[in-house]
Amino acid sequence: MSFPMLAGRHILLVEDDFFVAHDLATSLQTAGAVVVGPVASVTAGQVVIRQTSRLDGAIMDINLSGELSYELVDMLLERDVPVTFATGYDGQIVPRRYKNIPICEKPLNLRSCVAALFP
Repeated sequence: MSFPMLAGRHILLVEDDFFVAHDLATSLQTAGAVVVGPVASVTAGQVVIRQTSRLDGAIMDINLSGELSYELVDMLLERDVPVTFATGYDGQIVPRRYKNIPICEKPLNLRSCVAALFP
């Protein structure tokens, strides 16, 4: 699959499931993206976001082993980084202030995640 819009873009991957993170990271790299992470916790995400100067987008799980990733979303939005939620949960759980953030439902489809991130 070809995704020219990913070529050279630095994509933060926030996902606590090792297999999902590995599969998505591999797919993103194969499509030409530079994967930042994956990170599996809010604490690790905070460190990566603070230490990484270039982030062109983020694909984020909402629930990270019981922690909600919204704090990370806020950090990214402050930097004008586009975000897509990757979740198996119903979109109704997303707080109102994040309703404009697209949701890519699990099981993930790279094409739909990329289209949501870079419409």
